[in-house]
Amino acid sequence: MKIKDLSAAERPREKMLSRGAGSLSDGELLAVLIGSGTRSESALDLARRLLGVADGQLGTLFNLSPDKLLSQPGIGPGKAASIIAAFELGRRFLQEEASLVRKPLLTARQVYDLLIPRLKGLSYEECWILLLNGRNYLAGKLLVSRGGPDSTVIDTRRIVRHALDKGASSLVLVHNHPSGNPRPGPADIRQTEALRKGVGALGLTLLDHVVVADDAFFSFADDRMYLATGGTVE
Repeated sequence: MKIKDLSAAERPREKMLSRGAGSLSDGELLAVLIGSGTRSESALDLARRLLGVADGQLGTLFNLSPDKLLSQPGIGPGKAASIIAAFELGRRFLQEEASLVRKPLLTARQVYDLLIPRLKGLSYEECWILLLNGRNYLAGKLLVSRGGPDSTVIDTRRIVRHALDKGASSLVLVHNHPSGNPRPGPADIRQTEALRKGVGALGLTLLDHVVVADDAFFSFADDRMYLATGGTVE
């Protein structure tokens, strides 16, 4: 059935304008972005099929490459660009620094809340440094690395240089686990200790290393097992 054959109240665009975007399903919102269908499929049919390719998960859809989107019948450059742009706008909206950054960062939960909009749904690792002043207010953020296996390499000198430029006295290391399990592995533990010693030798304090998964996080500072064993997580 073509969208024009639906009643006005059930057409995604009209429904959104009259009832609000929150009243639409994921498929209907995606249909609004797609705009138009093909001779054989409506925009809503295209949207539902595209969601099917992503197993119904927006996080999976977000990580589809442009080539994968363009390989879907009925999805041309314009439609693919609209979908990619919408996800990027949503991510940037969530990354806008709100009241959280005007408060001292004192807990791992605050760190998680600050960076989860950036890290949620990523299919690769990103490693960030949060720079804090003497009162634990955020002085700056630095993307240290992103990508594959080599993303665990951290340039301590670059971090220290950036921290001094921002007037920071301490920092928090944050990275994500795309697997969904925030528990640190041996490489994470070695990285944490190496960074702690490296910045400590230059007068800075590593307050925590927070490992983020989509719906959970692990804090080295909070984990008593890690502290009790001197850096060994079982």
